[in-house]
Amino acid sequence: MAQQAVAANGVSVRLACAAFRISETCYRYQPALCDENVEIADWLVKLTEEESDWGFGQCFHYLRNVENKGWNHKRVYRIYCELALNLRIKPRRRLNRQTPEPLKEPIKPDQIWSMDFMHDQLSDGRNFRLFNVIDDYRREGLAIEAGFSLPTMRVARVLDQLLEWRGKPTAIRCDNGPEFISHEFVSWAQKREIRIEYIQPGKPQQNAYIERANRTIRYSWLSKHLFDSLEEVQDYATKWLWFYNHRRPHKANGGKPPLMAA
Repeated sequence: MAQQAVAANGVSVRLACAAFRISETCYRYQPALCDENVEIADWLVKLTEEESDWGFGQCFHYLRNVENKGWNHKRVYRIYCELALNLRIKPRRRLNRQTPEPLKEPIKPDQIWSMDFMHDQLSDGRNFRLFNVIDDYRREGLAIEAGFSLPTMRVARVLDQLLEWRGKPTAIRCDNGPEFISHEFVSWAQKREIRIEYIQPGKPQQNAYIERANRTIRYSWLSKHLFDSLEEVQDYATKWLWFYNHRRPHKANGGKPPLMAA
């Protein structure tokens, strides 16, 4: 109001400040970090548009650990709220449930791999499956294989390809699906001296690492895009897996991508 009075009515700065009871220092104040705040806002808008499932934590960890920006989290969160980005997702009502048994945290790479299947549809209505494998140590994604049918021998072939460049794990954690309890798969694991850790039926929390990875895959890209062919699915999955391991922050790694974590 003081600035408007000076500009419109030709009132002196001293008189305007006295009339509105503010100091001349306040009147002449210019935010020193204005340009930097604009840069932060641009980054937040860009990230939330490209990755609509990311909240403030993921955005801040990406800026801090991937882009190496040294901005304070309080400052970034203030701008995040000023842009109303904290109101994008309606919070869901949570139900009270029993606390699942905690998983044993791996202490080195290739100690335990987790694997599971997902289902979705192409644009023409045909169903397809995804076979996902992760290393539990840093939640590193190892493979995403797409197919209309993924029988036991196809699963074994994907795992053999991983063993060629990765080395074998001590154990593999999976559910009790028909592909995993078959004689062919059990024989495959025994020949390679890999232990199979089956979870209890109806207890998906015992395979929580891969279940969380499945949720990330679902909401990050699988539910956002409609694919016309299986080749499109596999090509996108391969590119996204690289992004997941190299660029996407993960809270389990202190906000760093799996391959950037110590």
